[in-house]
Amino acid sequence: MALLKIVHFPEPVLLTVGKPVAEDEFNENLQKLVEDMFETMYTAEGCGLAAPQVGVSKRLFVMDVPVEKGEPNRIALINPEIQMQEGEQIGDEGCLSFPGIYTTVRREVRTVVRYQDVFGKEQELDCTDLMARCVLHETDHCDGIVFLDRMTVLKRELAKRKIRKLQKTGKWD
Repeated sequence: MALLKIVHFPEPVLLTVGKPVAEDEFNENLQKLVEDMFETMYTAEGCGLAAPQVGVSKRLFVMDVPVEKGEPNRIALINPEIQMQEGEQIGDEGCLSFPGIYTTVRREVRTVVRYQDVFGKEQELDCTDLMARCVLHETDHCDGIVFLDRMTVLKRELAKRKIRKLQKTGKWD
């Protein structure tokens, strides 16, 4: 497995709608990308990582949100499509492409997502709470939406100011 470079905002790939993974792309190269993304996510201590965050403009992401305390729950979602959302949760959110930036974001508390696994088989996941937040956050990445877009105008401006300061000091690559 290889570690991939996580790109930081405002890298253009983060702001671009990812291309669907085609049927002929469900092969060992895709499986290797998924494994490398898991390794990169774990090393960065995240719970989700989308392909655009590693410079790949594709509609796929990996996540590991434990259902039971400490039990791994590795899932790769390829070509995710949100089928249903309901309820509301408000909580802190961070992003590996925005290191050091955390803010309160409103998301739905429950979501149903249809996707393909690494073999191309259709799957559906009905999830709540942190897993729903992760699915929605990572699906946003596949749609070229970053979590800055989910902030209030004031919080967005404060986050951008912090990013500019980090860029000037060379701490934001």
